[in-house]
Amino acid sequence: MLVITRKTNEEIIIGDNIVLKVISNGNGRVKIGIEAPQSVRIARGEIAFREELIAEAAEQEYATA
Repeated sequence: MLVITRKTNEEIIIGDNIVLKVISNGNGRVKIGIEAPQSVRIARGEIAFREELIAEAAEQEYATA
């Protein structure tokens, strides 16, 4: 894992077409803006994990039906 320190309004560039920008920080929170092509899926970690669990459960249910 790469850990980078950024200040408000500073950016991180990923590849050729993804930009992460620190919008604000304070009170133990950081707001990050993400610019990426629509074809790139962006999801919070806990949402992606939940969706993965739901998909696995559906797959198991289908396999046992």
